[in-house]
Amino acid sequence: MIDRAKAILANFQNLEKQLADPGIIGDQNQYRDLLRKHKSMKPAADLAIRYIALMQDLDEYRSIMKSNEDPELALMAQEELPRLEEEQISLDHKLKVAMLPKDQNASRNIIAEIRAGTGGEEAALFAGNLFRMYERYCERQGWKMEIMNTHMAAAGGLKEVILSISGDEVYGRLKFESGVHRVQRVPATEASGRIHTSAASVAILPEAEEIEIEINPADLKIDVFRSSGPGGQSVNTTDSAVRVTHLPTGLVVSCQDEKSQLKNKAKAIKVLRARLYQQQLEEEQAKQAAQRRSQVGSGDRSAKIRTYNFPQGRVTDHRIGLTLYRLNEIIDGDMNELINALISADQTRQLENVTNEALAGA
Repeated sequence: MIDRAKAILANFQNLEKQLADPGIIGDQNQYRDLLRKHKSMKPAADLAIRYIALMQDLDEYRSIMKSNEDPELALMAQEELPRLEEEQISLDHKLKVAMLPKDQNASRNIIAEIRAGTGGEEAALFAGNLFRMYERYCERQGWKMEIMNTHMAAAGGLKEVILSISGDEVYGRLKFESGVHRVQRVPATEASGRIHTSAASVAILPEAEEIEIEINPADLKIDVFRSSGPGGQSVNTTDSAVRVTHLPTGLVVSCQDEKSQLKNKAKAIKVLRARLYQQQLEEEQAKQAAQRRSQVGSGDRSAKIRTYNFPQGRVTDHRIGLTLYRLNEIIDGDMNELINALISADQTRQLENVTNEALAGA
């Protein structure tokens, strides 16, 4: 492990030298990619520095214990050694996690899409709950959220909302939210007090750069229309809403929240680029079908991933078998315990795969 720690540190220091190279600084695309890599590697480099220093301390303390020159100093080293060895075990595990293959999209901003599913009006209300949950989580994380498009339900709630979320490690922390979210509660309109089950789907798409997903204007069909509110109520008297159809794939994106047709078009193309990028990722992942099936949350939106049970005040994530009796706090955006558990489970799975592969190759 000490050799791996030194290799991590050497690679990080080489990356810092590249970032100081005037030739690279002049190439904005390369410089941006290296900055993203630097940010991704820094936690592992910091761990490597701690690990190397710790191993030096351990060697020094063990040397003192073997020496008979100063019995009092040897006794102090003997008392301190268990604490250092315990720290070594902890750092050893953290370094193994840090060395796992990085998700190339972890540091990206995202496009998030929330849609009401089965359950009628109650599903739309639940979609609104999920929107507010993510909105408050973004506030807690210091992230910026921008609404790209909304489709309100007639009785309140949301039929659909598309969001742009930007900040540190947004995709890395929210990627496991993709899937079907289920709610169990008594609707306000239910006179008999029966518990109903409704659902909403969430899609988390890494935002793509223009240079990564080039869209040929000739491949786009642009339609404009008047934006409207719930129940067909007109909220705009000009043709400012925009519908963009990507002819080669048939993907359709509509945006109507802005009063400017140009702004709605720009937002629609931004969402389209994210969907095309996600499509590209899914094609790559399909080539590794066995690995994808074993992942925590493959991103399959047809899979039921979580249940929010209001009568019992619990949230259950079905992928990792975790149940938390903190529904009110989670719905209010206090999601870190849940998200950290999903990330930890994914890291554990990856470590097990690495260990199994090493044993198979031995």
